[in-house]
Amino acid sequence: MKKKGKKKPIEKKVKKAKTRDAKPAKVAESPAPTISSSVQSGTWTIFQRVNKALPVQPKEIKPHPHGVELGVLIQMLKDSSARTLRSMLCQDFSRVGGGTANQICNLAKLNPKANPTRIAHQESEALFKAINETKLMRPPTDCLSPIGEKQIVAGLKKEIAADFYTAVTRAPTVYRGNPFQIEAGVAYAKPGENQELNAEEPVRVMRFANRVPLLHMGGACAINKAVGGVDWKRYGLSQPRGSLPIGPMVVMVHMASVWVPFTSESKEAIAHYPEIIREMTFAMQECGRQLSVFLSKRRRIEEMARKRDYIAMYIPHLALGLKEILDLNDKQEKGIIRDLNKMLERTHLEQ
Repeated sequence: MKKKGKKKPIEKKVKKAKTRDAKPAKVAESPAPTISSSVQSGTWTIFQRVNKALPVQPKEIKPHPHGVELGVLIQMLKDSSARTLRSMLCQDFSRVGGGTANQICNLAKLNPKANPTRIAHQESEALFKAINETKLMRPPTDCLSPIGEKQIVAGLKKEIAADFYTAVTRAPTVYRGNPFQIEAGVAYAKPGENQELNAEEPVRVMRFANRVPLLHMGGACAINKAVGGVDWKRYGLSQPRGSLPIGPMVVMVHMASVWVPFTSESKEAIAHYPEIIREMTFAMQECGRQLSVFLSKRRRIEEMARKRDYIAMYIPHLALGLKEILDLNDKQEKGIIRDLNKMLERTHLEQ
């Protein structure tokens, strides 16, 4: 009786996974155990995991200076336990060393030995401006837990039958002092081959935040806005103005961050921060360029095959004409057809 009680909640999850919005749940790349469930008909549905290695445990870091707002900076100055402004910049921020702290203080025309708790509001504005004008290293990547390009492609191949797969992992950047990293993946199927991907319907968007699928409130999410904001016509897809592109394609976007800015407590949609949408756009544009190369190559191959078939259709007629002109026998006619087909095949392979 206890075993049956444990199976019931799993059956509900499998039924939800059949809906269009819940399909991304099957592509989660964390090394979760293999899940199997029986339905009323007595059959079993098995979800095999792709990744068998645990992700690297992220480390705790301090805020990055380029993403801190003025109000947050003023509060950090008041709450700092450092005795000097220079030590405060080094201790309370990441990617700031002694030389960089002196450079920021000189640019803001502040004394590096000043007490940070006594910095006035006007001086805080100068410090905030100097921080944004100073070139700093990107935040460390060991604080994030991205899925990885290989694992994204493996997950897409496991769940989606398609002809083309690609994935992109962007370099980490910051928003409001919080580092984040954007990953995107694309799976494109040949029109008519995958029944789940209709060439006349909008593409399917799969949204993830820190490896967790986002199943609801897609219209309010920054991922959908970023996908619709990309000009997919440049990459060979049709797209109505201001809408998702149309085609047999799946777009997967993952955001890894120490603080994902959700729109509400339900944590179903990512807020529309310009920095986040920009990184998502860049990731999908890179995937789109790779998709464009694939589609162009396939169209070129199809055009070459069409021309080859068109020429091959006239080879028997050409051999018959040579037979009549040169007074050849049937054996010689067959030899001409064979040689012309070999020549056509060789030319096709060289191209």
